[in-house]
This record gives sequence, structure tokens and C-alpha cells, in this order.
Amino acid sequence: MLQKIIPTLAALGLSVGALFARELKEFDNDINYDEARVPHYDLPDPLVTAEGKPVTSAEQWRNIRRPQILSLFANFVYGAVPVPPDPIVQTYRVVKEDKSFMGGKATRLDVAIRFKNRKGTAETLVLVFLPNKAKGPVPAFMMLSFDNPRGGSFKASTRREGHLNNGVPLGQLLDSGYAYVSVYHGDLVGHNETSFGRGIHKLFFRDGQSMPKAHEWGVLAVNGWTGMRALDYLETNDRVDARRVAVMGHSKMGKATLWAAAQDERFALAISAQSGCGGAALWRRKYGETMAKLNRFPHWLCINARKFNEREDDLPVDQHMLLSLIAPRPVYVASATADTWADPHGEFQSARHAGPVYALLGKKPLSTNTLPPPNQPLLDGDIGYHIRTGGHSVEPYDWQQFLQFANRHLQGN
Repeated sequence: MLQKIIPTLAALGLSVGALFARELKEFDNDINYDEARVPHYDLPDPLVTAEGKPVTSAEQWRNIRRPQILSLFANFVYGAVPVPPDPIVQTYRVVKEDKSFMGGKATRLDVAIRFKNRKGTAETLVLVFLPNKAKGPVPAFMMLSFDNPRGGSFKASTRREGHLNNGVPLGQLLDSGYAYVSVYHGDLVGHNETSFGRGIHKLFFRDGQSMPKAHEWGVLAVNGWTGMRALDYLETNDRVDARRVAVMGHSKMGKATLWAAAQDERFALAISAQSGCGGAALWRRKYGETMAKLNRFPHWLCINARKFNEREDDLPVDQHMLLSLIAPRPVYVASATADTWADPHGEFQSARHAGPVYALLGKKPLSTNTLPPPNQPLLDGDIGYHIRTGGHSVEPYDWQQFLQFANRHLQGN
């Protein structure tokens, strides 16, 4: 296997060591990593209605075009959240409180959010870290996370001062006046769910139903929905300013982040790190991960999305329109040079083509139409972007840019 993969690594400008930071699926023979092989494509215009009429005002965007685009994504990409057969009772319980976390810098709350109706119950554990020195309600970074809150990932690191074991620079966030909230992806739905018998779906199923319908929510939609429910809790916590919450995620969680922010306008800002296909990257470029490759996880998207395997040009939307749904709120897209699976150029182009909607709403789009050089972030607009050197991860450089962007938009710095 290595004998076949090493020449591919060399062609991509990667070291053999980079193999261990990537997955074997990224080296399938049919993956395109050649910019010259990107097909010609025409993007759907977010500022033309389904009836073919131009959108020329904020009112038309708000009342006509935005709902159309939101419905298309819900029904053909991520899946719509169905109406449950019975009302769901949602409750919060602080199961643990540590007021002296990280040497007294923070209060850590372990918050159980429970959902119940006659179909059953489901529960997720959300972690909230509050700066003890704050004089009033603070803004927050909410991270949709792969890390289980019950493990050691969220202990204070003994090797890196001011960090959690999972690398999050908690001390820097607290010192900058932010709370930090971690929302786990695996409590309400499995990472690669196929049965849907144990999590949140069962509370929404009709009698006799055991799988989502073709247009109903998949795994990514549940991940985003969980973040929205965590935001519900933050609205009850008087130490957090729930009007200033930045939602963020990396990779799969970056995809869920953008969908959550598109739906829930309470999120003040969205940050997507190397979210790629199904996240910030354009489908129609067919570079790196594609619709067919993503749908090897059969329920990350809704079942209807499978109709567009190898047929991305037939999609009624593309991902620049997902970013457009976040407008006029700020959105930040982060890429990495070696993360070709996530199509950095496609992520940038998506951010670029969301610009006309931001401009229509009186906001500042990207300041260039050209992919910037590595490590030269675009921070001065309401759409932000950077591509850094390195691979598929969240690095200190990324956090530095995220903080700078958030400080400007959430704290006026």
C-alpha cells in the first residue's frame, strides 16, 4: 500500500509523515488534485430568485430569496428537522461545577441538556468555561467538537500552560474576555450513524418510522442542531451574553457549524476551519472530496443528496449560497495548504462568491478576488479568510486569526 501512496504524496508536495495526518480515502485513484482538471462550472446566483427575478434590496433578500435558499439546503443537502409527533420538553441541569478550574482562572460547568417526549429521552453533555475575572456577561466561543466531554481532553494541560489537553488555548480565550463552550458531536447521533435507534431521531419519528425520510435531517444537521440547543442554554446563563456567541468547528464540525449558523440567526459569528466538501468548498469544482465521496458516510447528509453523486452541476445550490445565508453576520473561512482534500481554493472561491449578498446588505466582502498567499489573512471585512501552511488541524496560528476576527466583530477591538 505504501509503495502506491508515496508517489502520490510526492506529487502533492507532501512528506511521507503527512500520511499519518490524513486518511487513505484521500489517495483514491479517482480524486482530482489538479487545478487544470477542474471543470468549467456556472454557479447559481444567490441574488436571483427561483422565479428568475433579480434581488436588489435587503427586504427582497430577507423575505424572498433567503427562505428559498434555506429550503433548498434543507431538502436537498442537510435535511430538514421534522416536526416531532409530540412536543419535546427540553431541560438543563448543572451536574458538576468547578469554580477553581485552571488555577482559579475559570469556572467549569458540566451541563446536561435533556430532551424528552413519549417517544423517549436523549441527553447531551455541554461544557462551559467562564472567566472568573469578568464583571458582567461575556461573549463566547462555542466549538462543535469531536472530543468527548467525559474524557481527559478537557482537563487543564500540565505540558502547555493555559491550554486544555485537546489543544484549545483556554487561558488566552479567558484573558481575552470570552467564555468557551464545547458541544460534543456524539451524544445525540453517532459519528457515522446508520441505525438511528438510540439518539435524538427517535423522538422525532412517527409511529412505525425507523429511518429519516429522504428530505429529513442527517448527521450533520443533528450536530448543528445540538449547537443551537446549547445556545438555548446559554440564553439562561446570566454570565454569558448569548447575543455575542461565535460558533465554530473543524472538518466535519466545520460543515455542521456553517449549517447551524445559516439556520439560527442568534449566532453572531461563524468560523469554519477546513470544512471542505459539504462545508465551505464549492461542490461544482469536483476537487478533493466530492459529493459521492462524502456520501460514503451514508447519512451525514440527507438521503436526497445522494441524487447528486457525480451530478454536482444539477444541485440547485452551491456552498457560496450557504455562506450567503449567514449574512449580514460575520463569517470566517480557514484553509491549509496541505489539506487538498478540503479544496482550499474552493473554500476561498465560496467565500468570494458570497460577497455580493454581503455587499447588498451593507457589509464588506473579501478585499480580493485572488487566493491570498499562505499566512496572509484577510481580516478587514465581514467575510474573513486565511490559508496557512500545514495540514488538517486547528493550530495556534488559526486561533490567533479567529480571535482577532472575533475581537473586531464581537468586542469592537
